[in-house]
Amino acid sequence: MSIAPRIKACTLCRERFAATRTAHRPRPVVWYRPGARILVAGQAPGARVHEAGIPFHDRSGDRLRDWLGMSKAEFYDLERVAIVPMAFCFPGYDAKGADLPPPAICARTWHEGVMSEIGTPGLRILVGGAAQNWHLGKGQTVTQRVRDWEQHFPTTIPLPHPSWRNTAWLRKNPWFEAELLPVLKDRVRKVLNE
Repeated sequence: MSIAPRIKACTLCRERFAATRTAHRPRPVVWYRPGARILVAGQAPGARVHEAGIPFHDRSGDRLRDWLGMSKAEFYDLERVAIVPMAFCFPGYDAKGADLPPPAICARTWHEGVMSEIGTPGLRILVGGAAQNWHLGKGQTVTQRVRDWEQHFPTTIPLPHPSWRNTAWLRKNPWFEAELLPVLKDRVRKVLNE
């Protein structure tokens, strides 16, 4: 039996979220099914995703789908794509209005079971440092991992977070769009069509 219904009902972080600037309630965004061909492992839902209940339902999602060369229909096809953040709920904002990090208790509680249910996808796309640390281990920065993407290819591709906050990173690292994105799009297409 799937643990997805238990994740959707999770309230482990209720008090933590109530103490944030947003004072919101837990709303786990669960978007996976066993046997998905592609795993998109991310950080945590943002405020818009929290409201919509749909992962990457924001400008970051638009940028990510562009990087992947996927339509919305393909990206949200549960039979082919699993979207699993390191925390299933929006963590809230700190006093300065920045996103709080994903609470570690979420990954400790749910991720082994979720990964076991999904199985071995043809491609793991690791978006941001938290997902990369969990799937690849700690010890490198996001830039180092993304620059060394060939070490994990073809089963895993690390990416920076597609947030607008990373626009400066993209400008400083033009090789990302010139070298990695064409390979990423090609690999995504091959895995989707297998």
